Amino acid sequence: MSTKKTSYIASHDILHNRWIYHSLFWLMLLCLLMLLEERQQDFGFLLSNELINLLFYMIIVYFNLYYLVPNYLNRKKFLTYIGLLMLATIIITPIKVIIFYFKFSAIPSSQYHLVMNQHWYFLLTFFIAGSSTIFKIITDWARQLTEKQDLENQTMQSELRFLKSQINPHFLFNTLNNLYALTLKKSDAAPDIVIKLSDIMRYMLYECNEKQVPLIKEVNYIQNYLDLERLRQGKNVEIKFEHRGHVSTQKIAPLMFIPFLENSFKHGLNNNITKGFVNIELSSQPDEVVFFIENSKPDTPPPPDHRRSGGIGLVNVKRRLDLLYPDKYELIIDDNPRTYAVTLKLKLDG
Repeated sequence: MSTKKTSYIASHDILHNRWIYHSLFWLMLLCLLMLLEERQQDFGFLLSNELINLLFYMIIVYFNLYYLVPNYLNRKKFLTYIGLLMLATIIITPIKVIIFYFKFSAIPSSQYHLVMNQHWYFLLTFFIAGSSTIFKIITDWARQLTEKQDLENQTMQSELRFLKSQINPHFLFNTLNNLYALTLKKSDAAPDIVIKLSDIMRYMLYECNEKQVPLIKEVNYIQNYLDLERLRQGKNVEIKFEHRGHVSTQKIAPLMFIPFLENSFKHGLNNNITKGFVNIELSSQPDEVVFFIENSKPDTPPPPDHRRSGGIGLVNVKRRLDLLYPDKYELIIDDNPRTYAVTLKLKLDG
């Protein structure tokens, strides 16, 4: 039987139809340059002149936007950036002047004008390149402002959804019932269960309101959650949790792994009549966290109306990942006939 495997790779949102907007901008600039031309030559000659000008402006602008800005300006190498931009302008300007010099071979006065005013061509080219930098900074600032507002709204809405869904009433009521049974038996495990449940509720209600929390708190949450599930599921279920690596100062967005935990039990073990399993591995490095979870699937698939693609909140989780970890995460879902596995890789800041 074939295996269906889907991989979601985060990427930046880009401006839709950006090449159309760029083309409109250059067309408008061409029209402006044509209006500023002196009408001493025929239209075709003037148009070819401005098309050459436009070509060189495009070269310096896109070289600036797609190479100099991301590799030097965005990395705060300001002096290097300015020096390379000036060097590029110094290289491009004489080439353009030479092309026009040969083009004006029948107009000596225009050739003389070109040679004597090379510095003005340099300044104009440098000004256009610098203007593209300013435009880039303004548009990036506006985009970041919009993303920040979107992130704040999404985070608040996601937190509300998580608070409503992460510990569902079925889980909570079963835990309380089991706790009640332990107290009747005067079991020594009862106080420990109360503490774990209290820690889970405290973390969800009070400690996970920040944008980022220490990774160790997420690890403790997972451990407490699984301990309560072991009590609820009984002896027919094998639950393993292995944590590799060292946890020190790493921070992570809160409740990022919990939807996958709940899905593994709700859509996996809770539908199993016989034995089942949930295996979880968490690997932590100073700048990366890898979360893996795999659960068994029921021998008999549940009715179609109870099978939701990807489980609870997967769409919301991916949206939240796009906002919180743009270009810094990889989400891989491996849906097999007998097992369901999720691998989430997160690049951490600092």
